Amino acid sequence: MPRGRRGGRVSALEGGPEEAAAPAPAPAAGASQLQPPAAAAQTLLRGIFEIRRSSCDVVLSERALRWRPIVPERPAGDSKCDVQCKEEFIEVKDIFSVKLKRRYSAKQQGNGTLLGITLFICLKKEQNKLKDSTLDLINLSEDHCDVWFKQFKKILAGFSNRPKSLKVILNPQSHKKEATQIYHEKVEPLLRVAGIKTDVTSSTNVLAHSLHGIPHVVTATLHIIMGHVQPVDVCTFSTTGKLLRFGFSAMFGFGGRTLALAEKHRWMSPNQRRDFAVMKALAKLKPEDCEISFLPFISSHDLEERKAEGSPKSDCNDQWQTIQGQFLNVSIMAIPCLCSVAPRGLAPNTRLNNGSMALIIARNTSRPEFIKHLKRYAGVKNQFNFPFVETYTVGEVKVRPRNNSGYSLEEDGLHAAASENSFPWNVDGDLMEAKSEVQVKLHPRLINLYGGSTEEMNDSQGTCNCL
Repeated sequence: MPRGRRGGRVSALEGGPEEAAAPAPAPAAGASQLQPPAAAAQTLLRGIFEIRRSSCDVVLSERALRWRPIVPERPAGDSKCDVQCKEEFIEVKDIFSVKLKRRYSAKQQGNGTLLGITLFICLKKEQNKLKDSTLDLINLSEDHCDVWFKQFKKILAGFSNRPKSLKVILNPQSHKKEATQIYHEKVEPLLRVAGIKTDVTSSTNVLAHSLHGIPHVVTATLHIIMGHVQPVDVCTFSTTGKLLRFGFSAMFGFGGRTLALAEKHRWMSPNQRRDFAVMKALAKLKPEDCEISFLPFISSHDLEERKAEGSPKSDCNDQWQTIQGQFLNVSIMAIPCLCSVAPRGLAPNTRLNNGSMALIIARNTSRPEFIKHLKRYAGVKNQFNFPFVETYTVGEVKVRPRNNSGYSLEEDGLHAAASENSFPWNVDGDLMEAKSEVQVKLHPRLINLYGGSTEEMNDSQGTCNCL
């Protein structure tokens, strides 16, 4: 039995001058990824625990937990000793919870028999995927484990960006209506282990796949638990000076008509409803007569160059451009919109927080040509490489329909769906109705959301909620 498992003979060393002078374990394979400042961080605790059935010398510093198996002294150059004595470590920033490990029996009352401490760890796998894991530090001494447990809790309390409570948006219709079951089986247990209180609400979230770069529920949950925060651009949608809503992506024309049709067939399954609406909208395909005004996006670098050249401020910021005509579809997107029908994104050149929106316009063309354009979203060819498709990078957009009669689904053999004299918009998969001009304005990095790196989003295969 390892010495550390007996009563108070092996005590934890609390940080102080003695610990600073104590020699740390020598570097070995597995520790090479740790940055030099972390390796030199002040030692907080040092003691003995059994880890993976080996008695180990364990050192906790401000940045890492390091351990090395304790083995009998062997002659120098013994290869077996080199393998057995290799040091391992985890960085404390990857720990998201700590619990006292106990054994409970049917007849036992109270807290049960102490076995040691369990650390809950977040590991990064391939393709942006995160995975939860555990590490047991076995020691039967109550006093020994209590000191270490309190130190781990103190360290975790220092990560102020990690949430203590959450408002969870759950879509009960997603993943073949299994979303609620998946949440309770995979998400809620992790949140509970991390000590996060939750309040759950029955809505959709078109942002999720663009935010995480992968449709993986555990990855999304661990990003939240670990406090991985991303600032995100947000759009406001207004008409006649009145704020309609906030959002991240919008479609007018074909995209809006398709969603309006789908909303009238809620009795169908989500996939059937989407396919029916797309086919019906294509069968009744017709353009919208409208005027589109927009402010081209000017990066801060370009703005400084123009100012250096002596261009007036108004020339730099207020150059509104206007186009008029017959348009089959108008897309305005502040996020890439990664989904199954567009693995590279509906707006692949857009990012979550680069301060710009993509304006994508499909002018009037034949139905076969428009269908070719739509099909290319699912492939590797450029979906914008058509003479009737125009793309712009913008900071603000105004869309003004010139047909005052509005849109009615009675034309498609249905009874009223959109309000009289109003036009349907698809905003983040939700139907929005507007009777006149809609102004879409970008607000850079307006909110912070939990998610991974915005530059690693290439292989998402999630379900599309845009149509």
